[in-house]
Amino acid sequence: MKSASATIPVLVCTLAIFLLSAMDAGMKSLVIAVGVYNIVLWRSVLATLASAAGWAAQSRVMPGPGALRLHALRALIVGIVLITFFWGLARLPLAEAIGLSFIAPLFALFLAAMLLGERIRAQAVWAAVLGFAGVGVIVAGQFGAETHTHETLLGTLSILVSTVFYGFNLVLTRKQAQIAKPIEIMFFQNLFLLVIMGLAAPWIAVLLPREFWLPLVGVTALSLSGQYLMSWAYARAEAQYLISTEYTAFIWAIALGWFFFDETVTWETLAGAGLIIVSCWIAARASLRPVEA
Repeated sequence: MKSASATIPVLVCTLAIFLLSAMDAGMKSLVIAVGVYNIVLWRSVLATLASAAGWAAQSRVMPGPGALRLHALRALIVGIVLITFFWGLARLPLAEAIGLSFIAPLFALFLAAMLLGERIRAQAVWAAVLGFAGVGVIVAGQFGAETHTHETLLGTLSILVSTVFYGFNLVLTRKQAQIAKPIEIMFFQNLFLLVIMGLAAPWIAVLLPREFWLPLVGVTALSLSGQYLMSWAYARAEAQYLISTEYTAFIWAIALGWFFFDETVTWETLAGAGLIIVSCWIAARASLRPVEA
């Protein structure tokens, strides 16, 4: 079996986080305009069709019952994450929502040890703690800057619920990537998610106005690209190394929030981002030992 450095998966996973952060910015605008259920439903339709074409072109071998159960379980978890996260995202600044979501990687770090049997090394722990400290600095500055409304409080609670399930999702990503190829994961996860979302369609689904379809195609492409790259990375490196790359999402959120939503970047945000960058550097340095591809 060919051995390779885990540095490449770390960089690939960082790129995946950037694409998914750009998707978050697009979804925020769409959810505000249309509502979370219909945006997630129709995005699932597009993602299923696109990933089905890729799966059919590469391999049409049906996964076994165990793999199908894992795909279905992760689809359910992802559905909860998407609904709660995007609902909260529509009620909070982009950077603040992303900052709150960083509780998940720290939670997932220890779940990886319990569920996957991974040995937590000192560098990975310090990277996670330092990244979490950076998030704490940023979130403290965001919450201290203005008085929060009742709607903002509900959005915050919704984001926190999503982080609990997203931590579990990160661990399932690693487990799923060990038994299936990225294109299989993408197709069956989106297919099961569409089935789950479709259960409520007869009562609350509506056809989107024409002007929203092109932006929806764009966020779907970003989502699929990010899913593929993340699955590729998690198949080649342990979760504890890749989890810290999640913190780079805050850096992207700063830029995207400022550019698209005119969000102010405070000194607390800059200081916290600096800590996040250092934490990711520590995680990358810790991952230089060879691992099996």
